[in-house]
Amino acid sequence: MKLLIAIIKPFKLDEVKEALTAAGVEGMTVTEVKGFGRQKGHTEIYRGSEYTVDFLPKVKLEIALADDAVPTAIAAIMAAAKTGKIGDGKIFVVPLDEIIRIRTDERGETAV
Repeated sequence: MKLLIAIIKPFKLDEVKEALTAAGVEGMTVTEVKGFGRQKGHTEIYRGSEYTVDFLPKVKLEIALADDAVPTAIAAIMAAAKTGKIGDGKIFVVPLDEIIRIRTDERGETAV
């Protein structure tokens, strides 16, 4: 089992969600986050004053999947989230030792 963590641009969330649903992904956790990578933020002018925006708004998706579903989910995220511009995001694949569904006490892939 794996945990996919995807950091994407906020306006791409609906497209990514639709692509993942079409790929058979049944659940995910979405969090609004802020961060920066190579783009290192940018400067803006507001009411005549220049200021630096260090942390840019992003959306973090967390998806628990069986190993065989990971390549399909990655392909769906990449196709839907890609704009070709800096700041499109990242996907992290992390091993999951155990998943437990609290309501039924199911464990492993049946709990996903």
